[in-house]
Amino acid sequence: MLMSSTEQPFDRFVGATYPELHGRRVLVTGVSDAEGIDIARAFAEHGARLVVQVDADPLAAAALGEMLAPTAAELTLIECSLTGADEIVAFARRAVAVYGGLDAVINVVPLRLGDVADDDLEAIEARISDVLMAPCLIARVAANRMRLLQADGLILHIATMPRHADARDRAFAAAAKATLTAMTRDDAHTWARDGIRVNAVAPETSGVGGSGLTSEADIAALALFLAAGRGRALTGHVLEAEAA
Repeated sequence: MLMSSTEQPFDRFVGATYPELHGRRVLVTGVSDAEGIDIARAFAEHGARLVVQVDADPLAAAALGEMLAPTAAELTLIECSLTGADEIVAFARRAVAVYGGLDAVINVVPLRLGDVADDDLEAIEARISDVLMAPCLIARVAANRMRLLQADGLILHIATMPRHADARDRAFAAAAKATLTAMTRDDAHTWARDGIRVNAVAPETSGVGGSGLTSEADIAALALFLAAGRGRALTGHVLEAEAA
């Protein structure tokens, strides 16, 4: 069933446990010192077989490995930067092959305008394309393998916005979120017949709030719920996370 409402609260899932996640093959991308750690740790603590992508920083990767290895059923860290399309596709194929397939893909996607001038619409559109290229291509590679293996699966994009975002940051995040929403719903339609669910979490940019997702721990709880299959009816759903 396709969902589009962003008002359904998920805070009641915080603290829930899912023994069925033990041994599940889970890819988490975009993990850094600032983002994604709680999500990767939540799956490790449920005994998942993890593939975690981090930027090419050996010290950060080593620290992350020490944190996740004691509880994850298996752990593979891949240090690389997801920049060009060829590099992204090569990474996705490598990640899929580690355990012979994936049951869930969690893409952490920072929505950052960077040095682009906020009045250059063409450059802003190019920046949105660059930011969303990795989750888009990784999702397609992973979903295609899930389809070939006739395995149900989850793809969850988690877009984030800078802490203490100013008006410029919010405007860019809102534009990128609109593109991410369209991508999520299109992919959900495309893969629904194969039992592959595609959902997203995006930053709340209007200042209204109310979703109940106020921290990465809350988002991690949602990701666990969806990956465990409890949210099997949810696809094409874009939920808003309140700004920190």
